[in-house]
Amino acid sequence: MTVLEEHCSSDIGELAKAMVRVQQTLNPACKDAKNPFVKNRYASLNSVIEASREALAAQSVWVAQYPVGAESDHLALVTKLVHAESGQWQSSLMVMPLPKNDPQGYGSALTYARRYGLATLVGMVSEIDDDGISAMPEKVQKPVQVLSESPDQILTGLPRLDGVTYRTMTANDGRLCITASGNTQSKKAFLQECGFRWDGKRKLWWRYAQNQAA
Repeated sequence: MTVLEEHCSSDIGELAKAMVRVQQTLNPACKDAKNPFVKNRYASLNSVIEASREALAAQSVWVAQYPVGAESDHLALVTKLVHAESGQWQSSLMVMPLPKNDPQGYGSALTYARRYGLATLVGMVSEIDDDGISAMPEKVQKPVQVLSESPDQILTGLPRLDGVTYRTMTANDGRLCITASGNTQSKKAFLQECGFRWDGKRKLWWRYAQNQAA
């Protein structure tokens, strides 16, 4: 069995026709939530579901999402589209590390995976959130904002990730920065979502303590 055969039925002709019609009527997901760390707005899981529900139902396409077995400290989620009239199906598997190995961390990862899994499989043309985009270096320097919180308060407000240590430091331009070190490789997606960027020279993740003014 090939990799392709593992993720779809032997024939997907009718499902493909249905999905073409779905994508012709699919609405972009509304950015209804705000990331408190990078201050950007993004489409929540509920928004992605609502944006795709009507278009999928009109073409008799059923969506199922369920977790499957994964290695320790990881989540594996299957997103499956089934054409009710023909029984044809197509699925995707998303595996990602848990931010914390507890129920809260599992729930956060599950919501994250469901959001991306569904949007990707239905072909939703929308910026679900900006992830690493917000972590890209700016070509133009923006005005500096005055910190409204102490360094300790800023560190307290960051998500607690198993094996990751946060520290504050002053950048060459005088602004306060936060670094993340330790077991960061498996937490890459979560650090990026919080606005951290990777410094390959220093081998650490960092971000400004406060976003630059728009």
